[in-house]
Amino acid sequence: MTFSNVRREIAGISISELANQFGTPLYVYDAATILARVEELRQFDAIRFAQKACSNISILKLLRKAGVVVDAVSAGEIHRALKAGFTTTGEPAPVQYCADIFDRQALQMVVDLNIPVNCGSPDMIDQLGEVAPGRNITLRINPGFGHGHSQKTNTGGEQSKHGIWHEDLADCMQRAERHGLKITGLHMHIGSGTDFEHLAQVCKAMENTALKVGSSIQTISAGGGLPTPYRSSDNRIDIDCYFKLWDEVRQRLQETFQHPVSLEIEPGRYLSAEAGFLISEIRAIKTMGSNTFYLLDAGFNNLARPILYGAYHPMSIMPRDGNENRPLQEVIVGGPLCESGDIFTQEEGGFVCRRQLPAAQIGDYLIIECAGAYGSVMGSNYNSKPLAGEVLIRDGKASLIRRTQTLDEILAQEVLI
Repeated sequence: MTFSNVRREIAGISISELANQFGTPLYVYDAATILARVEELRQFDAIRFAQKACSNISILKLLRKAGVVVDAVSAGEIHRALKAGFTTTGEPAPVQYCADIFDRQALQMVVDLNIPVNCGSPDMIDQLGEVAPGRNITLRINPGFGHGHSQKTNTGGEQSKHGIWHEDLADCMQRAERHGLKITGLHMHIGSGTDFEHLAQVCKAMENTALKVGSSIQTISAGGGLPTPYRSSDNRIDIDCYFKLWDEVRQRLQETFQHPVSLEIEPGRYLSAEAGFLISEIRAIKTMGSNTFYLLDAGFNNLARPILYGAYHPMSIMPRDGNENRPLQEVIVGGPLCESGDIFTQEEGGFVCRRQLPAAQIGDYLIIECAGAYGSVMGSNYNSKPLAGEVLIRDGKASLIRRTQTLDEILAQEVLI
């Protein structure tokens, strides 16, 4: 991958034009990039988008029209999917509930709408079985190990809350049988950024688990976690190799069970991360001892990944005066919040680091790139800051898909007594 530290446009539209029309901070998504990532995964029988990564209903509609189905981790995400035009019937299931618990609202909704459930805890089997016996379910299994680009994105092993512990499979099969629930699918996902060595272990664990459950298995899910390049030194994952590992498992299971087994993949970040850009304006430049700070009108209330995971995002400058031949300098990039952790250039553990960027002026735009996953969806009103607007660019046209929140809207749910 190659990232430049100067950028003038996104998907053919000038950054200054976008900022002038819609304001900053502003999320901008390139539809063509999202659709290109979808095409890379067409070998799989079903592409199930983990909508928690980027859940704007216009993005969901774009994916629905491209033949992608979705998972939902809450009642709110089921509601979003329906608003985006997904139905509750079809094969593969257009919407699947995939979580580690049922809150009361979510349980009622999956029962009323007959939403398929991927159970991530043994208690979910009992809770669903008591009110909706006789249904088909899938199980998310924690194989006992995990991997990820950050400990906080590691979703396997005994320190992870996710999935059903692999040693509890027999108990879960008994629970399902008591309620007349049929286990028709299995799901495994051990973390974001998984490499092929760990993937091979997951594939083997999936095969062994499926054989224990038996021929009722009709679907296996490879989960998500496909690596996304954030640095120029990052290589793009070999999708053909990724598919081949999983397809070999599927083929062996089909031979054993003597019926077709569907192979799903559940990408989130992979589909949307590279498509997203957070445009911000540099509002202050100051020197603190040996450090130079660029302070933006965007903060971790808009993009929390750096403060949560120490996540690295490529950054670029759009000079307002058009001069792109500015010298590079080492800077720290931070936001406007009254919080010491409001720094975009930090490593995991909160260690502040510097980034080489062009010398900037007040009013220049700084673009945080690869921000289309776990960006806007994690936005907050910390410091009473409005949620940022969102724009989708498709076929050369920029369309507002969420307007910037107003100050009154921040207070809309509060009650003065």
